Amino acid sequence: MLAHIFRRIVATIPVMAIVALFVFSLLYIAPGDPAAVIAGEQASPEDVEKIRKGLGLDRPFVSRFGEWSWHILQADLGTSMFTGLPVTQLIVQRLEPTLSLMVVTLILSITIAVPMGVIAAWKAGTWVDRGLMAFAVLGFSVPVFVVGYVLAYVFALELDWFPVQGYTPLSAGFWPWLENLVLPAIALGCVYIALIARITRASMLEVLQQDYIRTARSKGMGQSGILFVHALKNAAVPIVTVIGIGVALLIGGAVVTESVFAIPGLGRLTIDAIVRRDYPVIQGIVLLFSLVYVLVNLAVDVIYTLLDPRIRY
Repeated sequence: MLAHIFRRIVATIPVMAIVALFVFSLLYIAPGDPAAVIAGEQASPEDVEKIRKGLGLDRPFVSRFGEWSWHILQADLGTSMFTGLPVTQLIVQRLEPTLSLMVVTLILSITIAVPMGVIAAWKAGTWVDRGLMAFAVLGFSVPVFVVGYVLAYVFALELDWFPVQGYTPLSAGFWPWLENLVLPAIALGCVYIALIARITRASMLEVLQQDYIRTARSKGMGQSGILFVHALKNAAVPIVTVIGIGVALLIGGAVVTESVFAIPGLGRLTIDAIVRRDYPVIQGIVLLFSLVYVLVNLAVDVIYTLLDPRIRY
C-alpha cells in the first residue's frame, strides 16, 4: 500500500512540471505582443519596452522559466501587475470563499446524488427511475448561470429566504456563512449531482445483477442493507472516479457562480485578472487549480486501493 502511494506521488512530479511549463508559456502563446497588449493602444514604444523588460520578455525563455520555477518552489508566484501585491497574498485573501463554496457544493452533491442514483437503480424501469433520471438530464442541460439567476430571483428577491449576493466569513458564525452559500452551492451542484446520480445508477444496476446480491436476498437481508452495504460498496469505484473528475466541473463552475452571486473568491479574481491582462495572477491561479486537480486525482487513486485491495498499478 505505502509503496503504491509513494509511486503515485512520484508520478505527479512530471505532471506538475508539464503543467508549470504550460502555465508559464501562457504569456508567450497569447496572441500579439503581451507587452503591447498590456500597455494599451495609446502607449509609446518606450512604455511598451519598459513593460517588456518588467515581464522579462527580453530574456531567453529557458532562463525565465528556470527563474520562475525556482520562485514557485519557494511559494513565490510573482507580483500582480495591476495592484503591485504578491500573487500569493491575493490568492490567500480570496481562498476562503472559493474553498467554502466548493466544500459545501461537494457535500451537498454527494449527499443528494448517491442516494438518488441508488434509488433509481433499485426502482429501475419505474416512474421513480424515469423521474430521477429526467431531473439528471435537466441538470446537465441548464447552464450554471441560468440556474443561479433563477434561484436568486425566486429565493432571494421574491421569497427573501437567502441573501442575493456576497459572502460572510465563517468566523462571523456558521449560519451567516452557510446562508450565503446555499443558493450558489445548489446552482453549482446541479451538473455535479446529475453526473454522480447517473454514474451511481449505472454502476448499481450492474452490481445488483451479481450472484452475491441474490444470495443476500435469499438469506433474508433487508433491502437497505443490500443496497447500501453490499451493492454500494462494490459499486463505489466508478462513483469515486466521477466524483474526482467532477472537481474540474466545480473549479470551472465556481468562476461563473462567483460572478453571478458576487462572491469575492478565486473565480472573481480570475475574471478580474483576465480583464486586466494581469498575467502573473492568471498564471498563479491556473497553477493552483491544476495542483488541486492533480492532488484530487492522487487521492482518488489511493481511495481505489482502500475500496478494492485487488487494484494495483
